[in-house]
Amino acid sequence: MTAENKVILVTGASQGIGRGVAEAMLADGHRVVLAARRLEPLEAIAGAYPNRALPVSVDVGDPAAVDALYKKIAAEYGRLDALFNNAGAFMASTPIGDVDWDDWRRVLGVNLDGAFLMARGAFRLMRDQQPQGGRIINNGSISAHAPRVNSVAYTTSKHAITGLTKSITLDGRAHDIACSQIDIGNAETPMTEPMKAGIPQPDGSVMREPVMDVRHVADAVRYIVNLPLDANVQFMTVMATKMPYLGRG
Repeated sequence: MTAENKVILVTGASQGIGRGVAEAMLADGHRVVLAARRLEPLEAIAGAYPNRALPVSVDVGDPAAVDALYKKIAAEYGRLDALFNNAGAFMASTPIGDVDWDDWRRVLGVNLDGAFLMARGAFRLMRDQQPQGGRIINNGSISAHAPRVNSVAYTTSKHAITGLTKSITLDGRAHDIACSQIDIGNAETPMTEPMKAGIPQPDGSVMREPVMDVRHVADAVRYIVNLPLDANVQFMTVMATKMPYLGRG
């Protein structure tokens, strides 16, 4: 398929990594569904790409809202070629003994429940459309492999994404649905601003951490999106070269 006739859904598209990826896909000529809670920033992005961007306000953790999103995509475009399953939530650095249940559920509700609901909806549409098939690209994290100190909710959710990715990969084989996971480390977004000032390390020290331009993440997604469905990148790590990762030190 050419860029002009691919339909791509990006969640968490209002800012950060999601916005960077969405704008790269639009610049490549794709039709992009921009999904996030806040509609206004999505409309601002869409305004620069008339007739190719569809902004939709959605809570990824709400099954009814996710179902409505996919019905809208089916009605508007008739198919979906790729999902960048990116929406995520965080909480303040907190030792497990002090984690509030509501904070735990909020993070898991977006990062795991939301990722599942979005993947399930994409899978159904890709399975039932003609021609069949598509790509689901899950945003994992360095934390899917090596946790940060005091990050139990976020780390647990990202480890779970790896299981989700592997399960989708197996279930998708019969329907030409490929699934990838991109594990991202220290892309420069509003979320990583504290890293420039210094964040806690496992040895108790506080260290400034390097960041990388978010365009490198967009380039990684671009590469996967443009692969034919008989080839796949199962897992990819894109990170600031000198960030603490292996051993978190």
